[in-house]
Amino acid sequence: MKKILISIAAVSALSAAAIPAIASAQPINDRQAQLDRRIDIGVRNGSLTRGEAYRLRAELRETERLEHRYRRGGLSGWERADLDRRFDRISAQIRYERHDRDYGYGYGHGPRR
Repeated sequence: MKKILISIAAVSALSAAAIPAIASAQPINDRQAQLDRRIDIGVRNGSLTRGEAYRLRAELRETERLEHRYRRGGLSGWERADLDRRFDRISAQIRYERHDRDYGYGYGHGPRR
């Protein structure tokens, strides 16, 4: 019984350690490019207004500056996790803004009042 409990604990520890590794498997530069591409697509198809795109790009630039500061001393696991959380938040903001029914230029809604 003791051997079974020890093996279960070992498997759980290994799987818990693998989850953050899977989340950070995508290189940071690829993730930044993907988020920027999603913003561009949103502007082009009208699902993001210019103001929304401006705010999202400002948040992305701020995160890129933070990444450069982190890389000066070498990127630690905590810093990588922090960047991943920030990119996740930006991704969620893009998703929200693209589906909030605020349409950009060219969709017949005229200027906002």
